[in-house]
Amino acid sequence: MTTTNEIADKISADHSLSKAQSKAIVEAVFAAVTAAATSGAETSIPGFGKFKVKDTPEREARNPATGATIKVAAAKKLTFTPAKALKDALNK
Repeated sequence: MTTTNEIADKISADHSLSKAQSKAIVEAVFAAVTAAATSGAETSIPGFGKFKVKDTPEREARNPATGATIKVAAAKKLTFTPAKALKDALNK
């Protein structure tokens, strides 16, 4: 697993920045994606992929323990679609 600190460390090593500057950059990118998602906008990062908000309708489900039918409320979820370049890199 890669953490935000590990990403920031890699950026600081590759671009001669301080770890604090790198961490601020990583957090700013995540904050921008979060802000776009909360407003319902799509975020596209060329060569990496797209983040989109998808509405899921209300549905019925079953409680596996009791078998009772329950209603699951409508919700929004964030989806990620990888770019072709990323898919190709994963499938080499």
